[in-house]
Amino acid sequence: MLRLWWFATLLLASLSLTMESAHLLELPQKMQYDAQLYSTVNTTLYRYFAVVGGVYQIGAIVAALVLVFFVGSRSDAFGWTLAGALCLVAAFGVWLAVVEPVNVQIFERLRVSPASVPNLWMQLRLRWEGGHVAGFVLQLAGLASLLWSVVRQVSR
Repeated sequence: MLRLWWFATLLLASLSLTMESAHLLELPQKMQYDAQLYSTVNTTLYRYFAVVGGVYQIGAIVAALVLVFFVGSRSDAFGWTLAGALCLVAAFGVWLAVVEPVNVQIFERLRVSPASVPNLWMQLRLRWEGGHVAGFVLQLAGLASLLWSVVRQVSR
């Protein structure tokens, strides 16, 4: 059972990291876009990121927390497993606190004044992009910690 949870956790954490990795790889080009192009890209390209990425991210968090329970505090892998789970939780916390409020503002503005959305994106761009960079760092640390926990478990 432990191996199955490790596999599921690593798979979900890896898939979750792909969402933030995509944002990071796009960042240099997107920061050069004018307001209209940036707005067009951001209001169309990421439609399924929330749905699919949300399943990956929440799934990775739940799987990692269950894995912490299965590993147990007496295992050499416990500390790394716990650290990985906490990093995944922190990444989601950053998304909730930094990225999602921007999404809410943009969607509200799209509803009431679509023509003003490009200027709003320019005002909120650094926060939104920075939140994704922070999420990437935390998710990468989480995945690395979870991978190291497997190494610790296998090498004992």
